Amino acid sequence: MKSILGLFLTFCLSTVYAQTAEKVVDIPTRPGITQRMLVITPPAPKAAVILLAGGHGGLQIAPGGSIHWGKDNFLVRARQLFANQGFLVVLVDAPSDRLSSPFLRGFRQTPEHLADMKAVIAWTRGQTKTPVWLVGTSRGTQSAAFVATQLPPPEGPDGLALTSTILVDSEGPSVLSMPMDTLKIPVLVVHHEQDGCRLCIFSLTSNLMDKLRDAPKKQLISFTGGEDVGDACNSRAHHGFNGLDNDVVGKMSEWMLAN
Repeated sequence: MKSILGLFLTFCLSTVYAQTAEKVVDIPTRPGITQRMLVITPPAPKAAVILLAGGHGGLQIAPGGSIHWGKDNFLVRARQLFANQGFLVVLVDAPSDRLSSPFLRGFRQTPEHLADMKAVIAWTRGQTKTPVWLVGTSRGTQSAAFVATQLPPPEGPDGLALTSTILVDSEGPSVLSMPMDTLKIPVLVVHHEQDGCRLCIFSLTSNLMDKLRDAPKKQLISFTGGEDVGDACNSRAHHGFNGLDNDVVGKMSEWMLAN
């Protein structure tokens, strides 16, 4: 009887979260510059996640909330799943001065990007008293790791989650080349063991975990299976956890909420 009641309550909560509406929020970051975000606020958030998409990062979120680019990106398509787990969700677009090509390419490790993300974190903290996690996927891990290494809490995040981490990169600093050994916040690394992207070789995740020696809590969660379609570095390949969204978000959420 107790288990049936528990399942019923879980179903009710999931239904409430699923009905939570998205809203578009623009905040000032630098002089004359604004940052657009798509926000989902569930009842009584347990924590907050700031989601940083991969690729060029220019989602081109319209005022009504529609997304022009990146709908299939793992974190973009999984945003409601995080809300269903009780997270306040903040999906970040490119800033107003980077709304055309190359969007965030060549921008992710700049003082301007750091200022934008500092403002996003501050805004998120103003919405909830719960921990704020910075979550990046693929190229978004280069933003998330850079911000986390440059900004300790409370200006920076309380925790960092990296999915499909960029571990090798000839175009700019890889996450492995950043001062990850300085982090003193919980760090979750999530990777598909069959990730075929040449920049995200699974065997190198052990190097990353070794480098996180000052993180009070750290965990590597790996996955196998799912579907592998198209370019190895795209969101519908193993690189984007295609077919595994519920499992990946579920395990990520469980770990983040416990730490």
